[in-house]
Amino acid sequence: MKIFSSEQIHKWDQFTISNEPIESIQLMERAASKCAEQILSIYSGEEIVIFCGPGNNGGDGLAIARILWEQRGLLSKVILFTKGKGSADYNTNLKRWLAISGVEYYDPENKPDLTAKIIIDALFGNGINKPLSGAYQKAVEQINNSGSYVVSIDLPSGMYVDKSSIGNTIIKANETLTFQTMKLGLLMPENEVYFGLVTLIDIGLLPEFEKEELSGCYLTQLYDARELYRPGGRFAHKGNFGHAALITGSYGMMGASVLSARGCLKSGVGKLTCIIPEEGYIIMQTSVPEAMCRVSGKYTLSGDIDVEKYDVVGIGPGIGNLDEYKELLKKVFLQQKRPVVIDADALNVISQHLELLKLIPANSILTPHPGEFDRLFGKTKNNFDQRRLAVQKAKELQIFIVLKGRYTFIATPEGTGHFNSSGNSGMATGGSGDVLTGMLTALLARGYPPKDAAIFGVYLHGMAGDIAAHMYSEESMTAGDIPDFIGSAIHRIANYS
Repeated sequence: MKIFSSEQIHKWDQFTISNEPIESIQLMERAASKCAEQILSIYSGEEIVIFCGPGNNGGDGLAIARILWEQRGLLSKVILFTKGKGSADYNTNLKRWLAISGVEYYDPENKPDLTAKIIIDALFGNGINKPLSGAYQKAVEQINNSGSYVVSIDLPSGMYVDKSSIGNTIIKANETLTFQTMKLGLLMPENEVYFGLVTLIDIGLLPEFEKEELSGCYLTQLYDARELYRPGGRFAHKGNFGHAALITGSYGMMGASVLSARGCLKSGVGKLTCIIPEEGYIIMQTSVPEAMCRVSGKYTLSGDIDVEKYDVVGIGPGIGNLDEYKELLKKVFLQQKRPVVIDADALNVISQHLELLKLIPANSILTPHPGEFDRLFGKTKNNFDQRRLAVQKAKELQIFIVLKGRYTFIATPEGTGHFNSSGNSGMATGGSGDVLTGMLTALLARGYPPKDAAIFGVYLHGMAGDIAAHMYSEESMTAGDIPDFIGSAIHRIANYS
């Protein structure tokens, strides 16, 4: 799914109006009908209050009020902010609503009765380009303090579509009904407290626009993962799926080695060699018997490692943040001309020796969490700037940066960004990233191009986590559960149609 700017979304509306063809008021009616359907799915007899701004978002709110009346006889209380004219479609829907019932005009000096169980926020949607002030700011503060279930239409009022809204007064919605495509603002951690459950409402905008319009930002969904999936041939043997090496572990941290090895094996690598300290040998041989082991050092890894014979190398989980690993990483990067998967303590060592960044083989995959990213590339003011910096650094260094989190963001050397839609908060637990490192290493070994390996691997990782959460709950699942469900996730992706 392409993610568009506010301007592109407006262009998509206009393209549909011109080419379907359809009147703008009819398109608004279509959107309002879909919203009313969703609102009715949560309705169980409560009073509904609808706050309507003077633009097309307010027009949506007025149309929703009328449709709720026509379909279920629900007489909503509609609160307006201006007695003057709004947009053309707002005026049309206001006239239609006034033929049914009256309206209340918002007075910031007299607090409105907000004892309703459901409040519809139809103030501004995605059209806002400056912070709310005056009566609108006051109304949002009152809505946020009402204790009602708040549903925002398209976007919580006060939130920008494609730039940071930090410092703004913003509706705190329990649910956001967003139109046609995911909005950038709804994918950012800094906005989590404002949008609640996000429901994508298909309002029938013409798909030809999405196909032709350029975008540098995407949201990976199940059908995208299916397109990237590369099944093995019927006559394949282990030599066809690569020989990977995982350089992992230290005394007391061998769990990271086990998790990354299991993630690698469950993702279909042909052969796996784990390069580990001697103290972890028995743990690995008993926990992951399918993996071969090569010992380097006693409690921590020594620099005596040769990786030239391996098709792909993953390095970092559990190795410890030791200054002497600067030379180890340098050796691996210079020996391994092919892409390397770099995670965890390997990233921390690089952040202390930034000259190593320029030695990383082209098309390597780095998998930092936000803290590791900041140490590598510097802190930013907000999530939008952080993701722009990720794209900048991916282009500059010709690497893939997997910035982990909810809606993990993958920055590519070609300058695109890919958000991931799978996964859940149960995966925010120690070891999940180690599993991902093994999975990405396996996919590269199997012959996936680095971009496909990063995007598909992150989606597969998230889906396996979703299945684990369904089985055990988000609270009770552990990182060790994720490899157990990689196979089930592959089946879901492979059989999607």
